[in-house]
Amino acid sequence: MRIRTAAVATTAVAGALAALTAVPAHAAEYDSALKVRGVQYDAPGPDSNKCSTGNTRDEYLTIKNYSSTRTVNLKGYVVKDAAGNRFVFRSNHHLEPRDHVKLRGGHGTDSDKNNVAYRNNCNFIWNNDKDTIYLVKPTGSRADVHAYTKRGSDRDGNGYIPFHK
Repeated sequence: MRIRTAAVATTAVAGALAALTAVPAHAAEYDSALKVRGVQYDAPGPDSNKCSTGNTRDEYLTIKNYSSTRTVNLKGYVVKDAAGNRFVFRSNHHLEPRDHVKLRGGHGTDSDKNNVAYRNNCNFIWNNDKDTIYLVKPTGSRADVHAYTKRGSDRDGNGYIPFHK
């Protein structure tokens, strides 16, 4: 009888500890200093993915380092959408504390100084009606995730949605 009581007590304690340490799925995004600050999911004007005259450069995602003390290197981070379109930061791009970078479509020269990185791809990545944005750490774990809909998330209809201030 005593063994059974100990087993029940051990199970109860284990369950209580699991409940205390469990992290809700939506809270996992706060485990990272890097977060998606906002997205210009619908570039102004008619969509055109022609590299020379299109407006894919006007579609961008802003990633911010919300740490007040730590510099973060973006090398190895992945940005992707629900359909599996993805961009990998292949070179060093250091974000100082409280700094940000705009990841733009189209072609250009990445610049730490100007806080810009280019996908070097003229295709749009974000859907204009709805999508999900994933920011994934080099380890494969999620740093941040946001789903949006044009109707439910874009209050002023300008094609830009803020997520974190």
